[in-house]
Amino acid sequence: LVERLTEPLHLNIISIFIALFGTFRMKVSFDLVVRQHTAYCLLKCADNAKKKGIKTVTVVEFGVAAGAGLLNMANIAKNVTKITGVNFQIIGMDSGQGMPAPIDYRDHPDLYQEGDFMMDIQKLEDKLPDEVTLIIGDLKDTISKLIDKLSPESPLGYVCLDVDYYSSSKIALTCLESDATNYLPVSYIYLDDLEDSAHNSNCGELLAVKEINDNIFPRIIERHNFLRSYRIMKNPRWIDHVFTYHVVDHPSRTSINSSVKNINLDNPYL
Repeated sequence: LVERLTEPLHLNIISIFIALFGTFRMKVSFDLVVRQHTAYCLLKCADNAKKKGIKTVTVVEFGVAAGAGLLNMANIAKNVTKITGVNFQIIGMDSGQGMPAPIDYRDHPDLYQEGDFMMDIQKLEDKLPDEVTLIIGDLKDTISKLIDKLSPESPLGYVCLDVDYYSSSKIALTCLESDATNYLPVSYIYLDDLEDSAHNSNCGELLAVKEINDNIFPRIIERHNFLRSYRIMKNPRWIDHVFTYHVVDHPSRTSINSSVKNINLDNPYL
């Protein structure tokens, strides 16, 4: 609500009518769906998958904690499926024991500590819909379970990274090192822990991204450039948290699309 007060008055007035009468896609466009980043990314994943004839997309949340974000993701996924026909395999990854002890300064011990973000596993599992899988355990032991679930029939399209630490983030992002066809050609990543004044590119999630990029070259994770210019609402902070994963060695990005006609430009001066 505070963020919306920074938007132009006419857009907020229009938003009232969109909230009351608009379609789900319109509500996503006007940032009227709770956890706007997840709504935007799931809808983009589904639209991109549909263009390629993919019927199911895998999405994952690293760092489930109490589970509000995972349940919200499941609810958004249902609405996206209704309007696109694309289904989602939703996976939540968490230790179930809260955060472990930080390894060193790279884990921001000034911000996070052992035991933060505990989970009531049984209570959450009782609420999860059938399409959601909760994988509990240390990431270094469980990340292979996620990778085993990826396939060309259900490629990874969205990663919500919320494990705070550099050490945990780097393990989580190894899920991006599998065969190219196990991902959408352009996938989406939400880095949650970026905006505290202590966050920087030599610690935390940004350091993990930098190091993973060295491992996955020529693929690359980079900030979603120009996303702000595409959005109706320009000021929400979530926009600065969205990154894209470019699988440049994906078959669809390494061959010429023969169905596309040659591009020609008119010259009004001739």
